[in-house]
Amino acid sequence: MRASRLLSILTTLQAKGHVTAQALADDCEVSLRTIYRDVDALSAAGIPIYSVQGSNGGYRLLDGYRVRLNGLSSAEAEALFLAGLTRQAADLGLGAVAASARAKLVAALPETMRSGAMKSRFHFDAPAWFVEPETLDHLPAIAEAVRNQHPICMRYQSKKTNKERRVEPLGIVLKGGVWYLIARVHEDVRTFRVSRIRQISVLGESFEYPADFNLEAYWTESIWRYEVGLHPNRAEILLSPWGLDMMEELMPPYVRNGAVISEEADARGWRQVSLSVGSRAHAAMDILRFGKEAEVIGPPELRAEMANVVGALAKVYGGDCQ
Repeated sequence: MRASRLLSILTTLQAKGHVTAQALADDCEVSLRTIYRDVDALSAAGIPIYSVQGSNGGYRLLDGYRVRLNGLSSAEAEALFLAGLTRQAADLGLGAVAASARAKLVAALPETMRSGAMKSRFHFDAPAWFVEPETLDHLPAIAEAVRNQHPICMRYQSKKTNKERRVEPLGIVLKGGVWYLIARVHEDVRTFRVSRIRQISVLGESFEYPADFNLEAYWTESIWRYEVGLHPNRAEILLSPWGLDMMEELMPPYVRNGAVISEEADARGWRQVSLSVGSRAHAAMDILRFGKEAEVIGPPELRAEMANVVGALAKVYGGDCQ
């Protein structure tokens, strides 16, 4: 689990002093990117880790810092990586133990550093903008089932059905303020939005966690499949210089990164852009956000759809034109 990996990083740094990121990754059998995230999480929890620059760079603890982790309970150890995420720890039912773990970490700091550690200079606000908080009544029970490898029976409200399922919970993901349960259903691994779970019953039996399952890898692939599914088509559009700048705000990263922008501009300074789009109706709505800074040149069906939408808007607002 991640908690045990964080503890391993701490004890390794304390025992060896200066350690490279690659050495930590090798010891923990994870990627360098994972080590970077773990170090950020420890820093957010108040641990004085700093980086060493240069060819032999890496990480080390601040001189004089000693961590005494023998006083942590198992629950506090699991909550360690949430010590800087108060709201998310509470959602998982770990608010109290996360606070306790943080208190013990602060107690391990040298006296001169404790006041600074108590006054956090970082605040994590995970929920997305303009979104109402979700109802998460069942999240603590789900988290407990994940930790103890207990199957659950749940009634799940999807967009089309409301049915009861028996699943084996493999992990929990927080994405853009939304919690997801990753669970095995028969031989398939599925993703469920926690706020759509209407009822839940944690079973007393246990299941064997699949040795070849990696939660982070599964989630990364799921995001890719989801984004590709939303934008299965291609469109050719012309964008003004301002329109090109607007891509940063108006296009999701997957679409923006896959866009092909012509090197040469026309006489007006506009450039042709080939990009992924969704259905014809959705593509028209997305491109309309660029206003008069975009023109669709293909496919013909999408250009016709744009003409229909703009024509309808002209009828609505035509009388107001000056």
